[in-house]
Amino acid sequence: MKFRGKIVEVACLNHFTRVVSTISKLTKACVLRLTADHLFFVLCGKVAGGGVAMWCELAQANIFDEYQMEGMSAQDNQICLEVIPENIFRALRTVQNAKSVKVKLTNKHCPCLTIAAELPTMSSISRVVTHDVPVEVVPRRLWHEFQEPGVPDFDVSVYLPPLKIMKNVVDRMKNLSNFLVVEADASGQMTLKIETDLVSVTTYFKDLGNPQWDERDTRDGGDADVTAEARVDIRKLQQFLVGQQVNPSKAICNIVHQRVLHLILLHDDVSLQYFIPAVA
Repeated sequence: MKFRGKIVEVACLNHFTRVVSTISKLTKACVLRLTADHLFFVLCGKVAGGGVAMWCELAQANIFDEYQMEGMSAQDNQICLEVIPENIFRALRTVQNAKSVKVKLTNKHCPCLTIAAELPTMSSISRVVTHDVPVEVVPRRLWHEFQEPGVPDFDVSVYLPPLKIMKNVVDRMKNLSNFLVVEADASGQMTLKIETDLVSVTTYFKDLGNPQWDERDTRDGGDADVTAEARVDIRKLQQFLVGQQVNPSKAICNIVHQRVLHLILLHDDVSLQYFIPAVA
């Protein structure tokens, strides 16, 4: 297995750093899956058992100026690595002003992602800073666990309000309760509710709009009687909102009634899916 990539454009380096920073705030560890065309950050939590799941996809051509990847074989042309995103983010954060950054899979006492940055200098002598980030190679027999999740058979799909506004609301509600009810309907309205023995608070977002997923979707955003809700751990939702630095062009919330909250962020070249299980 071989992997090496080179980033020259500062904007691409900053963008990649922001994505890794977002991932690091969502999970302590995940799988980095490398293919010929894409990079994936995958967290396969058992949603049915109360864990969150995540799928983030990036096109490598929009990050790397040079990219070479050879998997285990021509049939299995991919590499899966268990990584700690925070360690990768720390390495990238220290080389933001680099002339170029090389990322390579190496074996230095253990498998590593080696990040080598050529830094600008006042002399003709180049200065290179190298970070070796330990990783673990995921064996072939486990690859089936890291496939793209399907869109759940949701009851309601609605666009999210501006994430900063939503984050401010959730931050305040977190001081009042550990759980939050997210409710939405097919007319584009969403409510965030907390109810305790002492207080009941509801925030309304109207006219958000409903995504049209396919021609079979006959709701057309006009039947307000179609509603769905999910009661979730407010800390997991807050974690999702705190870490966002992707600046999505679209943000979508799918609700499987009383089962799953499926959040999607779409950028020009990045998509992020996050699954939060409902609690009783």
